[in-house]
Amino acid sequence: MTASGPTYPAALSLDGRRAVVTGGTKGAWAAVVKRLRHAGAYVIAVARGRPGEGIDADEFVAADISTHEGADAVAAHVRGLGGVQILVHVAGGSSSPGGGFASLTDDHWMDELQLNLLGAVRLHRALAPAMIEAGGGTIVHFVSIQGRMPLYDGTLGYAAAKAALRTYSKGLANELAPK
Repeated sequence: MTASGPTYPAALSLDGRRAVVTGGTKGAWAAVVKRLRHAGAYVIAVARGRPGEGIDADEFVAADISTHEGADAVAAHVRGLGGVQILVHVAGGSSSPGGGFASLTDDHWMDELQLNLLGAVRLHRALAPAMIEAGGGTIVHFVSIQGRMPLYDGTLGYAAAKAALRTYSKGLANELAPK
């Protein structure tokens, strides 16, 4: 490991590859961005708001991928760069109230699904065809233990959306692996 990060053998180098990382502006997101950069990738970070000092990405795109407009803005930016080879979906979270199933309105459910599932789906539809045409790529989803062990009284909508993302990921892998 060097002062700037780990060193990578040539077989693990990401030199010449572009990566998009969706998600917040700290924690797991920042660690993923940093690791990809240290491996040599050109990293485009995506979040709803501009992060503070210390972002380790090559570029930042302010977009809310839980909306069609936000996902379209990210896709347009990435296409303008010539596409990506790596898509890492870290975006997620919950703002729904606690209290179990009875406290969640249709709007709460839609917010959970838009952020924790449908944002990823939209980006795949926009970016995966170019990855397939180029001969390959990598798509990674961060999910949550709550997708398997939900906390029913606090984040049931989040847990259900993450479980759906896990299932979607398995289906997507089965579809895209041969390509």
